[in-house]
Amino acid sequence: QVRVVESGGGLVQAGGSLRLSCTASGSIFSSKTMAWYRQAPGKQRDWVALITTDGSTNYADSVKGRFTISRDNAKNTVYLEMNSLKSEDTGVYYCKMGRSIAYWGKGTLVTVSS
Repeated sequence: QVRVVESGGGLVQAGGSLRLSCTASGSIFSSKTMAWYRQAPGKQRDWVALITTDGSTNYADSVKGRFTISRDNAKNTVYLEMNSLKSEDTGVYYCKMGRSIAYWGKGTLVTVSS
């Protein structure tokens, strides 16, 4: 059974940085597009960033220039480096492996204090 586990969330002041990690079990990681989503309190889950199997990346406009997604296929891990954090970045961050058939983690909470 495939498991996806996020880590690295926490409390940070506005302007600070955090790095989230997402590790997946199994042998399919390197063949899957990986993405980060986030859900602010009381709002829908929104897409943040993705990285394809060949390393191409794409970002939501709200995080472009501040967040960087990367992957390490040898470790079955995808990262989200978050800089210049703002209070509106607060939320639960979820990792998604795959597209049409997707596996989700349970999320990690990021709280940015102003």
